[in-house]
Amino acid sequence: MLMTEVSCRFPGGILPSQSGARMFVFLSLFVLFFPSLRASAQQSERSAASPSASGASPSQVEAPQPADDSLGQQTKRILGIIPNFRAVSADTRLPPQSIKDKFIDASDDSFDYSSFFISAALAGYNMARNSVPEFHQDASGYARYFWHSAVDQTGENYMVEFVAPVITREDTRYYTLGHGGFLRRTGYALSRAVITRSDSGNEVVNFSEIVGAGASAGLSNLYYPASQRTPSNTLSQWGVDVGIDAASFVFREFWPDIHHDLFCGR
Repeated sequence: MLMTEVSCRFPGGILPSQSGARMFVFLSLFVLFFPSLRASAQQSERSAASPSASGASPSQVEAPQPADDSLGQQTKRILGIIPNFRAVSADTRLPPQSIKDKFIDASDDSFDYSSFFISAALAGYNMARNSVPEFHQDASGYARYFWHSAVDQTGENYMVEFVAPVITREDTRYYTLGHGGFLRRTGYALSRAVITRSDSGNEVVNFSEIVGAGASAGLSNLYYPASQRTPSNTLSQWGVDVGIDAASFVFREFWPDIHHDLFCGR
């Protein structure tokens, strides 16, 4: 998972404040880099236009430029901090994931150094909002917020990236499309929340995401105060988790474009 899982929920089915914070971060990053993404998409569409359609003679058409190998290439981290280990570069073929591979990927996402800072920041945010009054506003209360955030993150990662995909034999990696217009790539990325690849390489329903996120939301009721354990909160948690993962897929899809524009001189 790109960010730590939700640790604080309100009664009555209202979306959790921590979920809102995580969604705000994703949307802020997306809005920040949207002009770059749009410009890249427009340039791609212009370059794909047929010379004959514009009425240009062969002498007026520039010679094709060499392909830029950096396009569509994922990095191991986003902005040098956020783990991006499961993102596969465009037009890349990989062997099926083994059970060991899935376990290692879930562990890397759960225990990467960045997860500590994210949990710490979210614990402070939720404590400032008094999201769970039962935790109290003192040092021990902050510790409660912190470990709940950390356990949420770890539990969701292992359910979505290891336990469920081992049972369903699904590939947990994100395969970058890397070509086509902005809307096509965005639609593809969003669809990965409900469609994925099986270990045999076929497209299948993404039960790992859907069932894994639901199971994680249900299990979180075991360690939250009774006031937070309502069916509506659990369903909200489930939906928010899937939605945040879908948003992270969109950001992963366009991260190679953003990285290219920021660091490769385009």
